[in-house]
Amino acid sequence: MIPEWVWKLYEPYLRREADRRGIARPSTRDLTTVLAEVWPDCSARLLVQEPWMGTIRFKLLAKYDAESVRALLGAPEEYILEHFGGGKFKINFYHGMNFVSTKNFKPQGPPKWGDLAALDEE
Repeated sequence: MIPEWVWKLYEPYLRREADRRGIARPSTRDLTTVLAEVWPDCSARLLVQEPWMGTIRFKLLAKYDAESVRALLGAPEEYILEHFGGGKFKINFYHGMNFVSTKNFKPQGPPKWGDLAALDEE
């Protein structure tokens, strides 16, 4: 359903969600069931680290819902490099408004994101 690297990021969240549902020692099958139930409400945000006023900030470049994020998940470094160029990026994963996890990427290449406007957080 999702790549292994994403599973590793989601697994602790899925375990907490299973526990919340009364499944104290969830099996992989239980976790997969929970993932299938929560996935439609999952999303991701792609941010890039940029210099700002003598410090750094993270500029929001893209938002993905559960369906559109699939293109990014298969080969994230290649996807980021193709669409946004090189730099220091992070992908934040959410279930609804709950933060799930983050993963950093550092594709090498010229940045294409410099002139892109930051997206609104909402």
